[in-house]
Amino acid sequence: MGSTAAREGELLPGDTAQAETVVVAENPGGRGPLVLLCDHASRRLPPDYGDLGLDEAARRAHIAWDPGALGVSRHLSRLFDAPLVYPDLSRLVLDCNRDTAAHDLIPVVSETTEIPGNRNLDPAERARRIALAHTPFHSRIEALLDARAAAGLDSVVVSVHSFTPLYKGFNRPWPVGILSNRDRRVAEAMLADLAAQNIADLGDNEPYAPGDGVYYTVGRHGEARGLPCVMIEVRNDEIADAAGESLWAARLARALRAALADLARSGGA
Repeated sequence: MGSTAAREGELLPGDTAQAETVVVAENPGGRGPLVLLCDHASRRLPPDYGDLGLDEAARRAHIAWDPGALGVSRHLSRLFDAPLVYPDLSRLVLDCNRDTAAHDLIPVVSETTEIPGNRNLDPAERARRIALAHTPFHSRIEALLDARAAAGLDSVVVSVHSFTPLYKGFNRPWPVGILSNRDRRVAEAMLADLAAQNIADLGDNEPYAPGDGVYYTVGRHGEARGLPCVMIEVRNDEIADAAGESLWAARLARALRAALADLARSGGA
């Protein structure tokens, strides 16, 4: 489904956006067991922010978004009849996967790239950006999870991201990383199934771990509620085109089904 537009960070016909925010909820009435979140789905810069002082190459690079993550998320949404929530906004404006007090909520430097448009922001501008994306994104997830609970639907919170093959000179060999914190139920089942699919060099809390500050969304909406949860990181060269997105969605779907089966046997979801 429109993987080119997805990689450009554009909304497609049929997307449902709250008019007053940049938050998008696709298939919000989905009744499958997963609730999919994609914090870094888009590289879009609203007109008010211009180019943040960056050239086109920087605005298309991984520092601006997670290439391929939205395409994988959309495949999973269809496969599981799952709601999918994401901000249609570059993380260079504000990173929805950070606490509002985090130093990198609005990055001045991302990896090694300076972001001129984020220098010396006053409190009013920080508050404006939080109101634009962070508050409505997390409020939308909370409302969705509350509504599902009221309807008697189980929810497993799954956040989908991508990462670069090379970071500050360090090679990252893992084709996929499965991140978890105290709740390891989904992660362990997924890792076991991915290994059974003969996928080598699996990352268990690699290339990131919750201690790196990247687990905010899953921690807030999954672990804090006692819901089964997991964060998925796919290396972005693996999902650089529509075929890669489809392939990895199928692999992850099989692993997620294994995790759901384990949860059902244990009464955990």
